[in-house]
Amino acid sequence: MGEQAASRPRKATKRPAGEQAPKAGATAGAGAGAKSGAKRPGAKPESHLAMVRRARRINRELAELYPYAHPELDFRNPFELLVATVLSAQTTDLRVNQTTPALFAAYPTPEDMAAAVPEEMEELIRPTGFFRAKTKSLIGLSVALRDRFGGEVPGRLADLVTLPGVGRKTANVVLGNAFGVPGITVDTHFGRLVRRWKWTEQEDPEKVEAEIAAIFPKSEWTMLSHRVVFHGRRICHARKPACGACPIAPLCPAYGEGETDPEKARKLLKYEMGGQPGQRLSPPADYPGKPAPPLGAG
Repeated sequence: MGEQAASRPRKATKRPAGEQAPKAGATAGAGAGAKSGAKRPGAKPESHLAMVRRARRINRELAELYPYAHPELDFRNPFELLVATVLSAQTTDLRVNQTTPALFAAYPTPEDMAAAVPEEMEELIRPTGFFRAKTKSLIGLSVALRDRFGGEVPGRLADLVTLPGVGRKTANVVLGNAFGVPGITVDTHFGRLVRRWKWTEQEDPEKVEAEIAAIFPKSEWTMLSHRVVFHGRRICHARKPACGACPIAPLCPAYGEGETDPEKARKLLKYEMGGQPGQRLSPPADYPGKPAPPLGAG
């Protein structure tokens, strides 16, 4: 990517679920190596070039840590991904995935959803929260797809953002994962981590997207989004990051904001990193963890 790494990243190996956590803790350590990510008193400010090199090194490390990174919403076609992404606002991907099987059984196409009785749809998507507003958006976007796009989800950002309930973030999710069009998805996890890593100081999602896009080649944008979100959900949590179990701790300016003891940090790991089910009921074949349970199960 245009810069030489200080040391060659270790080769990722595929392990059963639950076996990655000890590796992560052992890699990060709690000694001087892990603390090297923290800014030392009197240290010179990091240059933009150095930040770009560090950012790209983090991306390479995340690619080895999460070679199976993927969108954590279940979908079989662009329409299902669009609907699931709209539903994911203010709730978890798990709750969306537990809700959409019944929704798509009732309304498999935009034409079906456009003709839905609002009260009936509301009951189906109630578990995702804000179900009245989401029902209005889903019926509205389905009508638009039926009337303006021949019942097909458009593959252009300019068209997608004209649909009710669809903003730039949702459009980038659909473009990147249903159409193979590179895009950076700035959700709460992504924004939190890129600010922790000092890649940007911006708060506005569009400004964050623009600054991060300038750091990485376009071909990396979609997978970078998945890797960063995976890391935010599994290790670099909002309230208590698992710093002592983080393989990229030596590259992190925010090291020490969370638990640095490796054993205590390991207990904070989530999903497959902590030996727990993931968010998808139907995960990709290479996902090393357990599928999530359906709604109402255990």
